Amino acid sequence: MKEREMHFAPMWDLNPLWNTLTESEKQQLASDVELVHYSKNEIIHLDGEESKYVWMLLEGKVRIYKEGIGQRQQIIRLLKPFDIFGYRACIVNEAYNSSANAIEPCAVYRLEREKFNALIQNNGALCYQVMLMMAKDLAFSEIQTVNLTQKHIRGRLAESLLLLLKNYGYEEDGKTLAMLLPREDLANMSNMTTSNAIRTLSQFAQEGLVSIDGRHIRILEEHELEKISRLG
Repeated sequence: MKEREMHFAPMWDLNPLWNTLTESEKQQLASDVELVHYSKNEIIHLDGEESKYVWMLLEGKVRIYKEGIGQRQQIIRLLKPFDIFGYRACIVNEAYNSSANAIEPCAVYRLEREKFNALIQNNGALCYQVMLMMAKDLAFSEIQTVNLTQKHIRGRLAESLLLLLKNYGYEEDGKTLAMLLPREDLANMSNMTTSNAIRTLSQFAQEGLVSIDGRHIRILEEHELEKISRLG
């Protein structure tokens, strides 16, 4: 973990969740929050570790995952800048129930559990916004559970590609996903083996749905991928 001086806007200018704070609460938050930097592949927190912080991603990409049988990882979420994570465990004072690591060099704001909990206990509007955030995260998890257990391999991979597109968008060419993901991680997102992910992605390329250049994936037929994902 590396810490260095760099300017980022205050949290309430980056995520509307914090707009509910009073001016005095904002001043207190500004003094309490820490700016922390992580290197590529560095662990931010581990499954089963005591929850100490709530985190907000500022730049870079972070993955949330769980390890299953045989140390196979299941990617639960891929985070984009200004996403907040680790908050559920802090609210209920439990250990983290998943792990988080940096896919690429990233910067985060982190806030101690006790200070975060004091804010939501004393600010009803903030508490309500946190409830909404938790409800949305729960709905996403429920949908993902259905997608990863009931859809066929093609549907699951199409769903993962569309999720990457939704989270990170395109590069400047308007076709290439702005996310370089190893095939193993793409497989872990899609609840399949790496060999199945490689084979299915190659099939998509042969059908003209995508084109592949190493880890660069260009989406050529977004509507067809949406159809494959929808039909499962």
